[in-house]
Amino acid sequence: MIVDDRYVVISADCHGGGALLDYRPYLPSSYHDDFDAWAAGYEIPYDDVTGPDGSRNWDSDRRLRELEGDGIVAEVIFPNTVPPFFPKSSLTVQPPAADAGDLERRWVGLQAHNRWLADFCAQAPGRRAGIAQIMLHDIDAAVAEVHWAAAAGLDGGVLLPGVPEGSGLPQLHQIDYYEPLWAACEEAGVPVNHHGGSATPPMVDTDEGPVIFLLETTWWSHRAFTHLVVSGAMERHPGLQFVFTEQGTAWIPDELMKLDYFFNRMRHAVGSQEHVWGSPVMAKLPLQPSEYWARQCHVGASFIRPPEVQLRSKVGVDKIMWGSDYPHKEASFPYSLAALRGSFAGVPHDEVSAMLAGNAAAMYGFDLDVLAPIASTVGPLVTEIDVPLQPGEIPLEAEKCPALVGFGARD
Repeated sequence: MIVDDRYVVISADCHGGGALLDYRPYLPSSYHDDFDAWAAGYEIPYDDVTGPDGSRNWDSDRRLRELEGDGIVAEVIFPNTVPPFFPKSSLTVQPPAADAGDLERRWVGLQAHNRWLADFCAQAPGRRAGIAQIMLHDIDAAVAEVHWAAAAGLDGGVLLPGVPEGSGLPQLHQIDYYEPLWAACEEAGVPVNHHGGSATPPMVDTDEGPVIFLLETTWWSHRAFTHLVVSGAMERHPGLQFVFTEQGTAWIPDELMKLDYFFNRMRHAVGSQEHVWGSPVMAKLPLQPSEYWARQCHVGASFIRPPEVQLRSKVGVDKIMWGSDYPHKEASFPYSLAALRGSFAGVPHDEVSAMLAGNAAAMYGFDLDVLAPIASTVGPLVTEIDVPLQPGEIPLEAEKCPALVGFGARD
């Protein structure tokens, strides 16, 4: 949408959460003593949550001010801070296997986050779509939380946790276990979001461990799409929509081509091992993976890089939802205007408008007419975005954002 020569911009990937002690009122009173003891001995391991910028996660006024200063009028909020009884952020650290640790307390902690988030979104009506968290150890409880989140106005839908190897949980392609969850999400009309990092196995505590995490994390995340297709979840629930966020965009065309190739082999290469193994599953899946993608899948294109924009027609212009990743280190904030110029200069205006707001509005229920008056003041000018970003035009520190690599000023 363009209003008064300015784009409406919705970030489909932001992060937030309560300050540690802010979660206490959202816990059942029977857990208050446990929480007080846990919080008294817990040290938050993240500088961006404890330092001077930590309040970006929960200070509503500051958040609105900084996002508007970055040209953004609405946001989809994934988790960021540490919920009660978790060792680290729930986005990347999964609970222990079902026979270890305190799953009950962590589930109560995630529910406290969800209820805090509903109140936080209500502080800026029409401008925040919060994403509810669930755990997969108790599917009945997860189903109940899906329906609660829909009724509570968490328009972002549900965050699907990753299921890394060793988690003790059934893999996502195991049909019977997860079927009630897919049915509940379709019935409630909420999207299922899968965020990068959440499916990666725990990081090894060596110098090399974080490097391996960095190089492999998107690969682990991409497996979710394959598992969901093979499970038949998309076939059985054609109205259910899936969003894959902060996992890159360039992987999608190649992955769809590879999967389509193997599906064809499993269907038609009689006598091959692919056909022997795959034909029972293919009998239940009439569409190709690329067709399921076209019907039901979307990408939260966090800080999309210029080469990825060139692939937009192969991914689907109607599938791409730009995100700033605020307030993370790699976010485009406070250089989002530069990032938009670097990626979208020369792209047809109707396509830019769709990727910056239209697609996210359709997915998460934002009312563009409500956002238009705000965008008419703070949104980036169409003429600004049309000007290509030149190398050296922005501070070198801006290259913390992957979309801005190569544009920073060098001596």
